[in-house]
Amino acid sequence: MDNSAQGQWPRFRDDQAQDEPPVTLAAFIADQSNANAVRVVPGEDVRDLLPFLDRVALVEVAFPTFRDGRGYSTARILREAGYVGELRAEGDVLVDQIAYMRRCGFDSFAPAKPLDPTVVATVLSRYPQVYQRAADGRTPVWKIRHG
Repeated sequence: MDNSAQGQWPRFRDDQAQDEPPVTLAAFIADQSNANAVRVVPGEDVRDLLPFLDRVALVEVAFPTFRDGRGYSTARILREAGYVGELRAEGDVLVDQIAYMRRCGFDSFAPAKPLDPTVVATVLSRYPQVYQRAADGRTPVWKIRHG
């Protein structure tokens, strides 16, 4: 877990953090295809980005309020489509959401308010077993027990 990336914390990637400012999804699709960072806001259809995933190093998903869960679906769509670049949750990200966001495929975070690293570690280790498959690749407990 890299905690040094220019204000991004926590970050769960071993590569260099992307520091290029993201362009809007509409701008990327329209005429800025040379950008390698894209920002997706609630209500936008991230499936428009799928043909370009091989050229995108960072997708930043906006969470204007912690109550808006559309970003979880955005992350899952991208990971299921094979996106392997940095997927950052930005905005009103609360510590108790981190574990669920990780399961959906987020691997870096830019919370509006700082998160306590000790609390994040506790939240991530609270439930070592999972029941469903997800983007984080953890093996469900039923699969471990029954093959």
